Amino acid sequence: MSQGTSLLLLLLLTTILSLSTIHANSPAPASSLPPVIKAGYWPSWSFNTLPPNSIHFSYFTHVLYAFIPINSTTFELSISPFHDLWLANFTTSAHSHSPPVSALMGIAGGSFNRTVVANLVSNPASRATFIASTINIARKYNLDGMDLDWEFPSNTEQMENLAQLFKEWRAAIDSEAAACGRPRLLLTSSVYFSVDFFLSIVPRSYPASVMAETLDWINAMCFDYHGWWNTTETGAHAALFDPVHNISTSYGLSSWVSAGMPAKKVVMGMPLYGRTFELKEREKHGIGAPGVGVGPGIGGRGIMVYGRIVEFNMEENATVVRDEERGAVYSYVGDSWLGYDDRWSVRKKIDFAKEMGLGGYFLWALGFDYHWSISQTAWSAWEN
Repeated sequence: MSQGTSLLLLLLLTTILSLSTIHANSPAPASSLPPVIKAGYWPSWSFNTLPPNSIHFSYFTHVLYAFIPINSTTFELSISPFHDLWLANFTTSAHSHSPPVSALMGIAGGSFNRTVVANLVSNPASRATFIASTINIARKYNLDGMDLDWEFPSNTEQMENLAQLFKEWRAAIDSEAAACGRPRLLLTSSVYFSVDFFLSIVPRSYPASVMAETLDWINAMCFDYHGWWNTTETGAHAALFDPVHNISTSYGLSSWVSAGMPAKKVVMGMPLYGRTFELKEREKHGIGAPGVGVGPGIGGRGIMVYGRIVEFNMEENATVVRDEERGAVYSYVGDSWLGYDDRWSVRKKIDFAKEMGLGGYFLWALGFDYHWSISQTAWSAWEN
């Protein structure tokens, strides 16, 4: 980033801060978005097994680079030599496809220190520095936009600060596009599956009305409802419905729309991985069966990518069950239990999203699929 460009953007943002409330009260300019968002996140750490030029871009309208970290002192984006190389490669590969696929950068991510983001949003000067940095980086690497993945704001004050960030960010993006004559950068955010953190001991809600006015869309992370943190019983970690509780994709998506987020600005997340459990008793193997720990998978946390799940089921001759009531899939063999999405459940979710009038879907993450079968199924299910 050149010092001169940074200073100009910071001067521009100083003016924008005083005007951000006015900008935020007006609807954001219409984006040249496709009729539906079909997105996927590319984990940059998978560069060896899935370099960007190996992505099947024909199944996507948008791809997102995961993730660019934030400097904890300066609050600028941290572009290491690694990210410099692969961010450029990622964008070039997406744009070289015919038709071109939009490339966005994901910022922060699930493993990033959420306190850094909390500190960033709490201070006007830090917000201005951060916003200037995101615009600089997006233009430098010819990106089409950015996606903030803060997991998660911890209280009401942080939610209010997040709203202020989005107002100022939107104002800066609009002003920058007008000043340089280039297409406006997209601004999106990855969020909790529900607008309310109703499962938390600290009740809080996203600023849905502000987000509706300032963001192009939200990426609702409709997964991880169950997992290693509670293994006393099995659970479908991305179930479409839940007949007992509100811990489901249908509830989460509906909560966002009820809170004022236009359905077309809600994008449904689907996982390309499963959560596994160890059964307490082999003869009890349904959803909600007693468990005693995590099952097979990565890192001792019972995570298994979809490609490996398909292989595991075939190798172990596992029994596969499709739960119509929940729109969820699981398999079991011995004392191993795996909950995941397959082509059947993805079709059900796509049908549900279309009926709701949602803006589309995203997959986490590219490289986890089984020969791109879920990616292809999701694409064709929406078209049909």
